[in-house]
Amino acid sequence: MTGNEKTEPLLSVEGLKQYFKVSSSYTVHAVENVSFEIYPGETYGLVGESGSGKSTIGRSIIRLYDPTAGKISFNHMDISGKMSKNDNRSLRTQMQMIFQDPMASLNPRKKVGDIIGEGLDIHHMYQSRAEREEKVKNILAKVGLAPEHASRYPHQFSGGQRQRVGIARALIMNPKLIIADECISALDVSIQAQVVNLMKDIQQETGTAYLFIAHDLSMVKYISDRIGVLHLGHLLETGTTEEIFENPIHPYTKSLLSAIPAPNPIVEKQRIAETYDYKTSGIDYNRGTSHLVSGQHYVKCTDEEFKNWTN
Repeated sequence: MTGNEKTEPLLSVEGLKQYFKVSSSYTVHAVENVSFEIYPGETYGLVGESGSGKSTIGRSIIRLYDPTAGKISFNHMDISGKMSKNDNRSLRTQMQMIFQDPMASLNPRKKVGDIIGEGLDIHHMYQSRAEREEKVKNILAKVGLAPEHASRYPHQFSGGQRQRVGIARALIMNPKLIIADECISALDVSIQAQVVNLMKDIQQETGTAYLFIAHDLSMVKYISDRIGVLHLGHLLETGTTEEIFENPIHPYTKSLLSAIPAPNPIVEKQRIAETYDYKTSGIDYNRGTSHLVSGQHYVKCTDEEFKNWTN
C-alpha cells in the first residue's frame, strides 16, 4: 500500500452491527461487529459467500439502512446516527452506489440522459440546461457510450451497456467513494473485464475510492488494494491483496481460496478444495478479537487459535 499509513482514512467503520427484526421472537443478525477502513483513492474488496452480509454492509454505509449499532465516519462526518441536512446532502453527493442488477436499478420509463442527470437535478449542480447536457455527454464518453445514447431507454441496451449507465450515474456526481455492489456478477466474463478495466481507468483519472463487493475472487484480486473476508456477518480476516492470497490464516479464508479453479487443466486435476463447516469447526466468531499478523494483515480469532494457526 502506498502512503496510506500517513493519510487519514476516507471511510472508517467501527463495530458496525445490522439487525433485522423479523418477528417479535426472531431477529436476523446480518452484520456483527464489523470494523475496517478505506483510504482515499484505494479499492477495498469485500468477499464472502452468499448471505454473509456483504451487500448489507454497503447499504448500511450509504444509509439505505439505519445501522443498529457502531460508528461510521466518512470524510470527517459521523454518518452513523441522525444526520443534519448538510451532512445528508454531502453524503448523497460524495458517496454513490453501483447496484448489482443494472436493469432493476434503472427506471425503465426514463431516458438514459435523465437517469444519469437525476443527481444533478436534485442537487442543482448546473447553471444552465446546456451545461447539464454537456456534463451528461462527457460522462457518457468516459464510460464508453455515445452522446446519442442519452435519448434511448434502458431496455434498448445490452447488460454491459446498462452497467456502464449505472457507473455513469454514480460518476457524474464526482464522488469520493463508490460502493460497487457485485456490479459485474450479472455480466458475461468478457464484459466483466471491460467494466473492471473501465473502473480502474476512472479511478486513476479521478482518484475515487471503491468498496468493491464481489464473489469472484480472481476479479477481487485484480482490482483490490486490500481485502476483507466476511462470513456469517463477521469480518474474519483483512489485509493487503498479496497478504490474503499468499498467506491466508483463517481456515475459512483458506477454504475460500482453495475453491478457485486453476486455468491449467493439469494443475486443476490435482487441486484439492479444503472444506470448512462453521458448526463443526469449533470456532466461535463471537469470542474472537483482531490479531495483527503483519503490516496491515489482521485475523479475528482467540489467542489460542492465533497461536495454532500461525505456528
